[in-house]
Parts: sequence; C-alpha cells; structure tokens
Amino acid sequence: MKDLIHREITPLRNNDTFLVFDRQRPVFTFPIHFHPEYEINFISNAKGGKRIVGDHIGVIEQKELVIVGPNLYHGWENYKNTKDSPFHEITIQFPRELFPKELLDRNILKPISELLNNANRGVLFSQDTINQVEGKLLALSQKRGFDSFLEFESILYDLAISRDQQLLTNISFQRQNDFHNSERLESIYKYVKENYSHKIKLDDAAKHVNMTVISFSRLIKQRTGKSFIEFVNEIRLGYATRSLIDTNKSVAEICYHCGFNNISNFNRIFKKRQGCTPSEFRINFVGTRNVL
Repeated sequence: MKDLIHREITPLRNNDTFLVFDRQRPVFTFPIHFHPEYEINFISNAKGGKRIVGDHIGVIEQKELVIVGPNLYHGWENYKNTKDSPFHEITIQFPRELFPKELLDRNILKPISELLNNANRGVLFSQDTINQVEGKLLALSQKRGFDSFLEFESILYDLAISRDQQLLTNISFQRQNDFHNSERLESIYKYVKENYSHKIKLDDAAKHVNMTVISFSRLIKQRTGKSFIEFVNEIRLGYATRSLIDTNKSVAEICYHCGFNNISNFNRIFKKRQGCTPSEFRINFVGTRNVL
C-alpha cells in the first residue's frame, strides 16, 4: 500500500522563496504524495472531486482552498466530478525555512505561526475566506519580484486570521513539539504516544505530570476540547488509520496493536470518527489512485 503514496521532489531550490503553479486541467492525474514544503492549494470548477489529506477523505465544493504542512499525505481525485470543463488550480509551495522560529516568535506573526502549526493537520478554509482571497490568488501568478512576495505574505496573513477554519486530520498527525505553549501537554502527548498500544489509566497519566485527576482532566478538556479518553482514542485512531494505509495488517491486528480492547468497540469508534468502518476506509483509500 505504501507504493500508492509518492514523495514529490518539488522544483524549489535553496534560494527560492516560493513557487506558484497556475494551470487548467481536465482531470486529476497525480498520485497521492508528500513533500517537505508547505502547500496552499486552490481549486475551482471541480465540484464532486475527492480530497485526501492524511487520514481525511472528503468531497470538495465548487471552490476549494486548503493548506497542508510538511510531509503530510495529500491529493485530489476525480471521484464524482463530471469533468464537463477543465478545472482551475493554483498551487503555492514554500519551504519551512522561510519562517524561522525566531521570526514566528514575534507577536505580529502569531496568527501565521498558529496557521503553520495547524497546517500539520491540514486546514480547509471556508467559502467566505475563498471569496476574500481568490482575487489575490489569481493576481499572484501575474506578479514578479518583491511585489509577488508582498502579495504572498498578504494571502498568508488573510488565511491566518480567517474564521471557520476546519482541521482535517487526526490529532496524532500533529508533531509533539507543536504543543509549544504547554510543557505539560507536550509531556502528556509524548506519554500517550509511547503507551498508546497498552491500557492507559487516567490516574497514571495525571501522576506522570504531577497533577490531580481533576486538574489533569480540566487541562485536557481546555486545551483539546476532548475528555482524556477521547484524546487517547484520537491518537490511537491516528495510528490505526496510518496502519490501514501503510501496512497489510488485518483489521484485528491493528485494533489490538493500537490499544483497543475489542473489534466491535474499535469499529464503532472508528466509524464515528471517519464515517465508515476500518475495512471500508482501507478500500476507499486504496481506490484513490489518480489524484493531484
């Protein structure tokens, strides 16, 4: 199954700031891929196409705008798109080094720092946001030199402060050090990742960070919006979906390896999160062979 996911070698060179691809296409033809650069992808006139970002699969609207972080699987396929006319795609790729930590730590860049952090899970932007930035996206490929850089920065900031952003992937796709505002949450996240295949008790997790159960549960709820059990299951599901994508292990093997106590419980939790069973998810993912 790994053969379906390709590492893309982007044409960015060491001294490049960013690249813009502006093209018309009749169909999606590129395989699911990943690369070390950030990518902003705008698509119009491809309603009914399918979006794949990490463990997320969804159907796109008439206009689509997504940002994905470094090395996050992503792609688009034709699915139910009628292909009556070519779709328009604008892709922007830029390296991580463009925004070093010392720069992102500045107060004025806090929104962009948070956007790039969230991009590690993939972000889908609202139609209102698309309407706001579409003109700038269309103009970007026509600009040259420093004017193009200013336009790019303006687009990135508009996206950073936009409302109704939707995170696409499971929380386990977020790197441990992305929880940079909470040393305790970093420690909790690391603890769960190291023990997800075993039974994890609330008491033990709270003791790990020297907190009472009540304070610990409150912290998890405040920072993640989930109960501790939901938080753990979210991470377990992340590993489960990756195993369904990357390995040929049976669903039962994946279930128990990821710390779920029985198949029926695993299927129920998985279906609630993904909208399909683990077996259906694997079939759907394997079927995404022709993607952008």
